[in-house]
Amino acid sequence: MEASNDNAQRMVRHFREILLWPLQLMPLRESSQIQNHWEVLQVSSPDNPWREVEDEFTGDPGEFQQRHYSEFVTFLPHVRRFLYGDARGRASSPAESPIRVFRREDIQQVRCTFPDEDGPPLVIDVAHVDLYFFYDLDIIVLTIELFASNISLELAQEFMFRFGRTYPIYWERDGNGGHCPKTVEWLGANGQVLAVSDYENRDKFLRHVCEFRAPTDAAHWDFIMQPMVQHHSDSKGLLRYRHLEYHRMPVMGYLALEGDPRALTRADFMRLTLVMPPGDPNVMPVCGTESDKFEALHCYDRYWNDQAEGPPGSRYTCCGEGFMLVGSAQQKFFYTPSGGLLQQFRHQYFLLFLIPHMHKAALFMMADRLVFSLKRLDIQNPESVKRFKREIRQIKEIFLRFTHRYWFHHISDQSQARELYQRLREFLGTAELYQEVQERIEDMDTYLDSDSLRRQANTVVRLTVVTAFGLIGTTVTGYFGMNLLSLGELSDWQKFIYFIGILSTTTWVTFYTVMKSKRLSDFLDVLSDERESVRSKLGALSSVWRKKLKRPEA
Repeated sequence: MEASNDNAQRMVRHFREILLWPLQLMPLRESSQIQNHWEVLQVSSPDNPWREVEDEFTGDPGEFQQRHYSEFVTFLPHVRRFLYGDARGRASSPAESPIRVFRREDIQQVRCTFPDEDGPPLVIDVAHVDLYFFYDLDIIVLTIELFASNISLELAQEFMFRFGRTYPIYWERDGNGGHCPKTVEWLGANGQVLAVSDYENRDKFLRHVCEFRAPTDAAHWDFIMQPMVQHHSDSKGLLRYRHLEYHRMPVMGYLALEGDPRALTRADFMRLTLVMPPGDPNVMPVCGTESDKFEALHCYDRYWNDQAEGPPGSRYTCCGEGFMLVGSAQQKFFYTPSGGLLQQFRHQYFLLFLIPHMHKAALFMMADRLVFSLKRLDIQNPESVKRFKREIRQIKEIFLRFTHRYWFHHISDQSQARELYQRLREFLGTAELYQEVQERIEDMDTYLDSDSLRRQANTVVRLTVVTAFGLIGTTVTGYFGMNLLSLGELSDWQKFIYFIGILSTTTWVTFYTVMKSKRLSDFLDVLSDERESVRSKLGALSSVWRKKLKRPEA
């Protein structure tokens, strides 16, 4: 009887999970900085299930709800312009936001089976499958929101730990993908199976890495991205994407427990926070600093009451790749189907989680483009050098626009939102990553500037040499005047021949001087040095016409 009561205390009346999958988009046009990839999905076709979502600010003002208002006022004005855009003057005009959201509604449920589980498959409802595009950034973020009711805490932990895996990192002895579900099925409105996972197909994953030097996605994730295709594959498609991060998707979890959440042990909270599989509630899953300083590092307990008296409140925990909100379903402020902290979790906290992960993905994308540009550089090929310079200039321009449009140190003056956002940034290391990318771009830009100055200096030296040697002829002709040769009595035809001859000779001498300008410059340096002997100066002069010896080949 006591064990049954413990199980009831650990039941989750309402479970909600949101997955984020940041990806890099490949350019549609090499010559354009701003690609507008979403325009491809705006074209309706039988193989395109995505449709653009109009936000609440572009719809009927009568449908604008209080939760929309609460979400809006959470953020500072400069962040609101990023999230919602600016109005164009009239109330009926749409706002311009740099975010475009597309949604597919054919996937209604997901059915999962797990290794070593004898029970029936877990079926979870799908609330949204969205794609977030960001203007002037070649990244997207796939977001999937799922929910279920009345499931055990252990089953929720198992689902969060295994579900968001795009590909296996190893295989168990029985052939199942390591840390992955045994099977995943996307279900349609009538329960029909739309796609099935293939984590167990080891040959597929091994062959793809061997051939493309990049991992491939499981079949059900490949299906959900259609008509977009993986860049490192033979699939045909205009929109191509590639991975930016680890195979495990960042996850948000909301757990409204049937019983008192204070009954959860420290080990339970640690497993939830670090998104680990279920285990013995009395055994710590990790040791060392991670365990000793768990509360200080990962828990935000401003509204958490761990004393026996009074309601438990709500506990926020995060580790960068995971964000959890735990509370009691008996408290209305925490769990109300159409309000309370559940709605804040789905909206305000989702945006708090999305923004730093968008920052991280964008910085990874720019770092990847720097490496790609450097890899294509051939210093022996002038065209390759010119292309490299253009690409570095473009990346710097993109980085500057990213900084002024998307980069935020503070997003809210509300203490809770501000502190949670700072914790997420610290765990993800976005500030350090930003500094690293900025330094790399500045280093390359400084090199290009110094190289341009060097080339300009060399050009000035050559022109100075040509001017110095041309000064001799200019002085002589200036001294004798233009009447050194009497050409006044010649016919116009003879004057033309003289003109062409002198023009050709002068042009040849000028170009020949430019060709020898580097050696002539060295000769002028020796000539101006008073410490050099006359013999060495004559040797420097003779070296102007001396042939350069070829280096013997190894």
